[in-house]
Amino acid sequence: MSHEKERAILDKFAGLRMLVVGDVMLDHYIWGDATRISPEAPVPVVHVFRDTYTAGGAANVALNLRGLGATVELAGCAGDDEPGRRLHSILQTDGVAFDAAWLAPSLPTILKTRVLVQKQQLCRIDREEKPAAYAEAAAARLAALVEAVGQADAVIISDYAKGMLGAELWEALLKAAHEKGCLLALDPKPRRRLAFSGPDLLTPNRSEALQLAGLESDPHDLFPAEEVCRLIWEKYRPKNLVITLGAEGMLLSREGRVEKTIPTVAQEVFDVSGAGDTVIATLTAALAAGADLETAAHLANVAAGVVVGKVGTVAVTLEELRETLEV
Repeated sequence: MSHEKERAILDKFAGLRMLVVGDVMLDHYIWGDATRISPEAPVPVVHVFRDTYTAGGAANVALNLRGLGATVELAGCAGDDEPGRRLHSILQTDGVAFDAAWLAPSLPTILKTRVLVQKQQLCRIDREEKPAAYAEAAAARLAALVEAVGQADAVIISDYAKGMLGAELWEALLKAAHEKGCLLALDPKPRRRLAFSGPDLLTPNRSEALQLAGLESDPHDLFPAEEVCRLIWEKYRPKNLVITLGAEGMLLSREGRVEKTIPTVAQEVFDVSGAGDTVIATLTAALAAGADLETAAHLANVAAGVVVGKVGTVAVTLEELRETLEV
């Protein structure tokens, strides 16, 4: 199978200037083994081998874009604390521009700690402040954020419902992006109920798509694709709608109509953490580089297949994408 069209799009990634806005966090992994149960409680005793750290949330979207070769700026609230400084260092090392002014002295960095035993996640421990604290910190940087939109070819809004994306910031981002004419992509959290209309790309998963459409569905029911796409179009008017359906692949829709479903390419799934970040990063970069929706979705599908075959939150690279396309 020829992939000349996809390869031509990949060649354009290096010329893209991308802005990612959203909830940033630090992902901490504790790797170990458990061979006995604690005498204190019926829980496993974990012998720790090592600790690793990586960028999570919107910061992982930024790392994926950088891995694809784009020039990337990240905007998101973190604390001027040890996790925040570690996150800043990770991003700097990987070439993502993340202004230290986003590190607020009074704000704790969102930290997700996962304990893994023989590559299986045992539990997750979250540390974070209430959403209002991150919204307040973001509001103080609004002018700088709007200015950054004017320098970008595309903007990705990565909402993890942690508070960064308040109503005022949403309105300012949407207005700036429309005035600049740059591509605006949104990975939504429907429970936040923020008003938006007309994004160039909307990428909910199955559950989020049902929420956006205002529908309830049993997990065992068939996904009501046509009704979901029609209702989302009527409410939010996305130019391109891509619904990720896990093992069932990706559903592509325009103007409320189902256009195509692309089957998943993942051969083995070890960890789905961060797969949605990889999808929106690849989709947006491809569309910004001039790809049609189907080509962009195919590239995103291949990229997602790469990252779910690894353990932990990881970013795809341009080399991995090229090599997988050649198989």
